Order: sequence, then C-alpha cells, then structure tokens
Amino acid sequence: MDDLPEMISIWNEIVEEGNAFPQEEVLTLKTGLDFFNSQSHVGVAFDGEILGLYILHPNNVGRCSHIANASYVVSSKARGKYIGQKLVLDSIEKAKELDFLILQFNAVVEDNLSARQLYEKLGFKQLGVIPKGFRLDNDEFANICPYYIEL
Repeated sequence: MDDLPEMISIWNEIVEEGNAFPQEEVLTLKTGLDFFNSQSHVGVAFDGEILGLYILHPNNVGRCSHIANASYVVSSKARGKYIGQKLVLDSIEKAKELDFLILQFNAVVEDNLSARQLYEKLGFKQLGVIPKGFRLDNDEFANICPYYIEL
C-alpha cells in the first residue's frame, strides 16, 4: 500500500474532528496497515492524490454476515466535489460483488446532514433515531440515525 500514509492522514482527519466516527485513537503506520488490511475492501478516490476512501466489511458475523457496513472519508480539500457520492455508489457495487444483500450504517450522527441527505438521495432508508447514541469529542451526546439499503 504505497498510499498508506495519505490514507491514514485523511482517515485521521475525520477521527480528530470527533463528530462522525466512533474511533477515538488515530491510526499509525502499523495500526493503519492492520486496519485497512482487515477490511473486505478498501475503495479509494484518486486524482493525482487521494481525495477520499471507504472501508467495507461485514456488519456482523454468522447469521448476519450478509449485511455489509461501510465508512467513508473525504479529504477536507476535496469536499463539495461529489467524492462522497462516488464512494458510496462504488461501495454499493462492491458490496454486491462480494455477495452482501444489505448495506447498513449503524451510527450516522443526526447533525451530519450532508451524509444523511446523500444516503436518502441514493435510496437508503432511515431505521429510526437512537437518542444520545454518539459521544462527541466535547463529551456532549448526539443522536444517531441508522440507515440501510437492500442491494
């Protein structure tokens, strides 16, 4: 993975913002390599540099392993250029190729309106609201909205 440092940098940017990912620890070269290698697929948006990426993996094990989960990051330099939409669409196709039947997002922060609007535009359905399901980096709590789409 020649692009690993750049991938880690973009991933860590979102982790450090503290308002979208459950992870609190940033990735290092070692943990980043292990993390990305543990995924079913890692998709990258590239145009001379990495603009964004996603991870795709089973949402659970055994009888629920047909449900995929994905997380997306777009570099702050590339936001507003539909990179997120391209990543989500690519992840849907890749999930189908990997024989997943559903793509589910467990913890979309309610205030993340751009992500929620994108998911709904692409046909994802909101499952409800989990009050105070996400702890922000200021130790306040935000609601989360799970989403899914049948593939």
